[in-house]
Amino acid sequence: MFLSNSILRGLPVAGLIVAALGLAGCSQEKAEVKDIIRPVKVVEIAQAHDTRTLSYSGSVRARTESALGFRINGKITERLVDIGQHVAQGDVLARIDPADYDLSVNSAKAALDAAERQVETVDLARKRSEQLYTKNFASKAQFEQATLAYNQAVATRDSARSALDQAKNQVIYTDLKADRNGIVTSVGADVGQVVGSGTPVITVAVDGEKEVLIAVPEMEIAEFKPGKNVKAGFWSDNALALEGKVREVAGSADPQSRTFAVRVSLPNDPRVLLGMTASIEASAANERQLVSIPLSALAEKDSQSIVWTVDRGADTVHARPIKVAAFAADGVRVAEGLKPGDVVVAAGTQFMTENLKVKLAGGIAQQSASAEDGDAGQLR
Repeated sequence: MFLSNSILRGLPVAGLIVAALGLAGCSQEKAEVKDIIRPVKVVEIAQAHDTRTLSYSGSVRARTESALGFRINGKITERLVDIGQHVAQGDVLARIDPADYDLSVNSAKAALDAAERQVETVDLARKRSEQLYTKNFASKAQFEQATLAYNQAVATRDSARSALDQAKNQVIYTDLKADRNGIVTSVGADVGQVVGSGTPVITVAVDGEKEVLIAVPEMEIAEFKPGKNVKAGFWSDNALALEGKVREVAGSADPQSRTFAVRVSLPNDPRVLLGMTASIEASAANERQLVSIPLSALAEKDSQSIVWTVDRGADTVHARPIKVAAFAADGVRVAEGLKPGDVVVAAGTQFMTENLKVKLAGGIAQQSASAEDGDAGQLR
């Protein structure tokens, strides 16, 4: 409502007052028309799940791995296999220099020959003594002494024979052989290296059952018991999914990482190769269900943590005190104050006032009530 200057000059004082009051009424009416209805982005707290999913990554390995080494000392002269090569039981994997052990065999043979000649000699003496004793030309002591010498010679011969067998075994041990079928996974020593008995030279992953080794933190280890069914996925093939079973749980935590080693058996599948990265998923019950909200939804009023909830019927917002349980990388865990079905302002909380009229912008996103380590929902 506007009055021209010429009209104002023609009005008496009373008329000017009335006109001024009219202009004030128009301004108030215009202010009421401009009441702010603020668009807001919100999330809805969805119903919590009774279970949560635990996921850990690990590598595929053979259930049994044999670190093979020579049973004798020596210098490696040949390595006959490479990493990744499949070997069969009895295949020669490496050799050490057999020269010294061949000499030991020759020496043992000579000692055995000497022992056998000694047995023949004392046997003749024993028989002669026995004949003389039976004819009373020799005393019983002489006969017993001859018999004792014979027995000692026989024992020496048997010892020499055992020494020869042992020397022959030493020669056999110069060949390192695979004791089972499998795949060579590592080489610990190579040609020219002098190794001691038992030093790991070649590691063979035995054919058969495969497993995944994962590390589980102590707060979740109670969810993994031998025999528990889990799901195994593989980074190399998203379509490959297998049902696994927990086979073994370590009895103590690793002193460095404070995690427990858990072995998960996998069914035999040719698509699963050693060394693949696998993801093991296991379900666990939610003992404590917490609501997860975005960090941007959290506000503070009178030193109290609050969120702004939307009254769907009146399209107004209201402050609601909450109890924060924890902060996470993906949001805030709320222990008290919210329930499934509540609509919470997710952004722009600094512009909210009690009973402020709002308009929901872009619909309502779902924010799940989750366990303490659950994933926060995303705004849409």
